[in-house]
Formats: sequence, C-alpha cells, structure tokens
Amino acid sequence: MEANKPKKVTAITVAEAFRDTVARVPDRVAFRTLDDSVSLTWAEARDRSDSLAGGLAKLGLKRGETIALMLNNRPEFHLADLAAITLGATSFSIYQTLPAEEIVYVVADSGARIAIVEEAFLAVFSEARKSLPSIEHVIVLGASATGCIAWDDVEGSNPGFDIDSAWRQTAPDDLLTLIYTSGTTGHPKGVQLSHHNLLSAVTMIEQVIDFPDGSKVISWLPSAHIAERCAHHYIPIAFGMTVTCCDNPREITSYLPKVKPTWFFAVPRIWEKLKAGLETMLVGAPQEQREHVTAALADATEKVVLEQAGKPVPKALAERCAKADAEIFAGLRAMLGFDEAIAVHVGAAPTAPEVLIFFHAIGIELAELWGMSETCGAGTVNPPGRVKIGTVGPPGPGVEIRLADDGELLIRGDIVMVGYRNKPEQTAETITADGWLLTGDIGEIDEDGYLSIVDRKKELIINAAGKNMSPSNIESSLKVSSPLIGLACAIGDARPYNTALLLLDGDFAPAWAAQHGIEDLSLGALASNPVVVAEVQLAVDRANQTLARVEGIKKFTLIGEDWLPGGDELTPTMKLKRKPISAKYADAIEAMYAK
Repeated sequence: MEANKPKKVTAITVAEAFRDTVARVPDRVAFRTLDDSVSLTWAEARDRSDSLAGGLAKLGLKRGETIALMLNNRPEFHLADLAAITLGATSFSIYQTLPAEEIVYVVADSGARIAIVEEAFLAVFSEARKSLPSIEHVIVLGASATGCIAWDDVEGSNPGFDIDSAWRQTAPDDLLTLIYTSGTTGHPKGVQLSHHNLLSAVTMIEQVIDFPDGSKVISWLPSAHIAERCAHHYIPIAFGMTVTCCDNPREITSYLPKVKPTWFFAVPRIWEKLKAGLETMLVGAPQEQREHVTAALADATEKVVLEQAGKPVPKALAERCAKADAEIFAGLRAMLGFDEAIAVHVGAAPTAPEVLIFFHAIGIELAELWGMSETCGAGTVNPPGRVKIGTVGPPGPGVEIRLADDGELLIRGDIVMVGYRNKPEQTAETITADGWLLTGDIGEIDEDGYLSIVDRKKELIINAAGKNMSPSNIESSLKVSSPLIGLACAIGDARPYNTALLLLDGDFAPAWAAQHGIEDLSLGALASNPVVVAEVQLAVDRANQTLARVEGIKKFTLIGEDWLPGGDELTPTMKLKRKPISAKYADAIEAMYAK
C-alpha cells in the first residue's frame, strides 16, 4: 500500500471526499489539458472551486437547489461541479447536441435558476432561454453576451463567503446530481442520485479494482452521461487521480498513448474502431509482415479461447504466444497507450465476444461491465484477472441481482437511485417496495454468479411468427463478420424475416477499397459500388452462419453516410435510436420487404 493512498474512502459525502483528497495530495495534478496550458493541483482546484462557489452563493445558489452545466470536457467543468458540490447544490449536465426544445425540457424539469454555459453553446442555450423564465442567471465561460455574466466576474466575487460552513452542511442523502437519461424515445427522465448513492458506487469499484496511487484517467465522454460522471469525475475526486481533459471525443485515440491511462472506459464503438484501425494497418503492411502478425494473432486467439474454456494451453502454443507478445503485442499496447493500464472496460451497450477476444489476444484484458444511470453506472463488473468473456461480470460488493420470471434483471443496493425527478408514478413502477430496481434488461446468470445481458426487454424483435430475438446479438454478429461493417441496425419486428441497415466503417472501408483499385472512396460511392456490396454480402453470409436460421439476415441496405453520436440515429453514447431510424429510413426498409 502506497504511503499516500487511503486504505478506503471514509467520507460520507463527495464534498468531504474532495477535502480529504486535497489534504492528502495537495500538490498532485488534479485536472489538466493535454498540452498543460491548464494544469491545476488538487489544492489549486479547491481554491478555484471555492472561489467560484462563493460567487454562485452571491447569485443565490443554495443547498438543495439545482444548477445546469453545458460545458465541454475541460478543467472548468470539474471546477463548476465541485463548486456546486461545495454549496450542497445539485448540478446536472446538458448534452451539447440537444436542440433548444430539449434543453427547455430538462432545465424546466430540473428547476434550475442558474446555468453555466460554454461560449460555443450559448446560441442554442439562448434560444432555449426564451422559453425558460425561471432562469435568472446565465454564466458564460468565454466571451460573454448581453444578459449574461462572465465566469471571471463570478469567480472571486464573494471572498468573505464561509466555505467551511457550506460544505459541512451537506448530508449523505442530499442530491448530488441529476442524470437525464439520453433515451432512445421520448423525453429523458431525470435520475436523482445522492451523495450516498455515488460513494456506494465508488466503494464498490474500489473493492473490485485496486487502483494504484497516482492513477490517471481521461475525461472524454459527455459529462451528462453517468459513465463520465462516475469514472472520470467522482472516482478521481475520491482517489486523487489525475484527470486529462479531452474536449473532442473524436481525438480520444490520439490522447491514449500520450496519457497512458491507468483505467480506461469506453463504449463498444471505440473498441470496434481501435480493432478496425489495427486491421487497417495490417491490410497495408508488406505481405511477409502481414502473414507473421496474422499467425501470431491466430495463436494468441487460440490461447485465449482455451483459457476461457478452462482448458490447458499446450506448451508449444504458450511459448509462441510469449514470443509474439514480446516481439509484436507489447509494442502494439504501447502504441495504443495501454501499456500502463491495470483495467480497461467497455459498457453502455453489448460488445461482440470476438472484439473482446481480439484485445485479450494482444494482451489488453478488455472486460465488460454493466450499470445504468439509475445505479450510478455501477452494478456488475468483470474483475481484473477473473474476466469471463461474454458476461458483464458478477455483482459488485454490496449489490444483489436476481431474475424475474420473464428473465428481467432486478438489482438492489445502495447504488440504486433516489427516484426519477418529478415522476413519482414512474419511480414506483421502477423500484419495488422492498428496493428492487426493474432494469428493463433481459439477463442470464451462470453458476458462478456472472451476469450476461441478452437485450433490452422493449427492444426484442418479435417476428410475424412470434419468435423472440435479440437485435443486439444479430448486430454484433454482423459487425464482427467483417471490418468493412461499422454499424448495423437489425429490422424484423412483426416482419416475416429479418433485414438490416448497414454502415461502412469510415476508416477501414476506404483503405480496403483503395487496395482493390476503387477510385471514388467516399462512403456514398462505396455503398453503391458492386465490388463493395458483394464483399459485404459475403460478410452477411458469414454472420448468418453464426446465427439461428430464424435470426439470419435475408436482405440488407448499405447506407452511404456516417451516423454521429447525438444525431438522428445514435444517442450521445452511440446507442441506436431504433424508432427514429425506422422512421427516417422507412422507404429503404419497406423496399427490403417488397415482393
């Protein structure tokens, strides 16, 4: 145990945990940008967030009130949230991709009177503000505007404020944050999480992953999502980690080798892109090198499959894998930025086992975990060294899980939310009288207590013959059938057979096409190119061989564009918006069912 590392988190509020961290490691860097143009130690973060808290108190922010944040991943987000925490207020973040009408909904539902908005988002927030008479103050980070207050005019404006008295009044049951679920349909629900909820999640993770002192993480997911809030904000606060802020999520892969995070969490699409990137490199390598790496990957994959099955690994195979790891894979891990990682996780959506096996084969123990906004993003996690591929792990310490008669996963523990904001009826429908949360996920639990998620209960495909199928399972099979396929959306509910909308991988497809002498490398042109379509058909045929006959894809349509997080087709965390997709591509879908 390192000298500065706490044996366990003993604080009862996040406000207290923050003060404990500052006292323990005041000079360690807390929040930084990649170029260190901004770099704040924990003591400096305390001083600046306290100074901002005083200014917010002067504007009328009190314990128990809410404050809206619309900021990119930058050190000022952490300062703003810590300032709210210090006052005992409840902060919540707004997805930067939300249109004005959705901003109006979440801000009105929250009851916020004050908002802190980055200059880049001021135009859309100002449009929303026209329908938000409750908003009294808009604090702008960057160039200010008429009717707004500059951040610099708030920070330091109330030097006599009694900070110590303010944070000590905060209680474990006070609301820490609201997480507005991004949702795939309808208005989002405001998940209310208390200080006790989040610290219970922190304690759970602490008992599963032994974080070394001085751990590093990258803040890059939307701060409105629970995964970002918990993994890259609250956990670092509790353990005194160093957070590097990545304000453009598209640049995350370039941050990894420069930061070398101790712990990294990402949604499945990021791991799929990393895998596709390595495969793209392999396509362009000289033949001899390509054959050497391909053989090494085949050996390493065989070793992983044997280990997962609990079977012995032949000595010759183990020796070849050890040699390949030293000569090839160690360099790949360093190139990717995972050579100092003690844990890497994936969640928020199902991940194909083939993707997990690939990373295990190159020495990156990628593991699935499961959680919801309603459970602080925590619940079950594959522990380092005991990963079961194809599962999301056993329940964390202090967490209970069980299955209802229809297979729905139920979960109970101190990580379960207080309830939905302004929705007592939906809260009562979701949490039973004895504390079980109905998750909406269909699950299976094996003999070792490891959980597997089948699919969302409401998203199961029920075809015209009444057969239940998991669309995510079908989509995973399609995506791993070829690196050409970047995204897949399975169609088949109430239909006689299944079809799919497929998107080409924006990195791999042009590289593959260039190698095959295709001149127009735009996604639109490639989607209609007969050579590409034929290759995708072969991939779909391979996927169908791994699926039950009724699950197979009879027809597909290639979409010649990219779907962006937060757009019409994907939530900010890259989950499919199935109903909007069905509406937008109705003509293409109907054409696949036309006789």
